Amino acid sequence: MPWTYKDYPSSFKNMNVKTRHKAIDIANALKRDKYPDDRAIPIAIKQAKEWYEDHVEGNQKS
Repeated sequence: MPWTYKDYPSSFKNMNVKTRHKAIDIANALKRDKYPDDRAIPIAIKQAKEWYEDHVEGNQKS
């Protein structure tokens, strides 16, 4: 069952909303590709944090 913006892994709870939503999207994509939860979650966290730094924080440094 895919995760939603209201039902997601507890390890996502301390993320800001934009990063959490991105992590949920990434984790769901990994699950569709048959990654187990214990691999999908840390990968999604790492990639979502990198995405946030590159695309959100990066746009504010002008």
